[in-house]
Amino acid sequence: MMKIYSLILFSGAILLQGCQHHPIKPMENTNTGNLGSGECDPDSIYFNTDVFPIIQQNCAVTGCHGGGSAQDGVDLTSYQSIMNTANVVPFNLGASDLYEVITETDPDDIMPQPPNSPLTNQEIATIAAWINQGATNNFCASCDTSVYTFSSAISQIVENNCVGCHGSTNPSAGISLTTYNEIEQYANSGALFGAINHENGFVAMPYNSEKLSECEVTQVRKWIDNGALDN
Repeated sequence: MMKIYSLILFSGAILLQGCQHHPIKPMENTNTGNLGSGECDPDSIYFNTDVFPIIQQNCAVTGCHGGGSAQDGVDLTSYQSIMNTANVVPFNLGASDLYEVITETDPDDIMPQPPNSPLTNQEIATIAAWINQGATNNFCASCDTSVYTFSSAISQIVENNCVGCHGSTNPSAGISLTTYNEIEQYANSGALFGAINHENGFVAMPYNSEKLSECEVTQVRKWIDNGALDN
């Protein structure tokens, strides 16, 4: 029993050393509301489900604008930091630096920077539509707590919220969460759930970012309670 308890404490301590992001500046943009709805509107672009995953996977990564890095003072680890440091102007693509850099043709200015792959046309169109619709911190209730297998829910939650810091390239604290075996290790130690559930003794994860929705936290808990299977 003592060995198991020690492993949980050790794993938790390792996860706590994850991303050390730069402090977020006070919010200046007034368009900060968390806007939710009962169902997803197919004509709307939602920050938390459509836009933020693109930014997390491609921009808010270690060495760029996340994972303890904020090149040129740009921190893309949360809605507030994106609005504060990436100069996103609601309803105005031409005045939004975020849109300008992802559509640049100059290899010295485009983001993500080479040799990283540029965003796809679809990803660019998604970000553009979000800005044109007002660049709000909006979300919709697309999460389903009855779905909690690794393939249908958990892997996507981790990819959207953790891989920016804990990817396979230079992962924070040496912790990579890109494969089932890696994720399962921290799930079974108790460190993964303790961090995302903001429990005492754990640093809240994602670090310096929005807490996962209660639905997502429940999905992870159910997956772990059912054996953290590769299902």
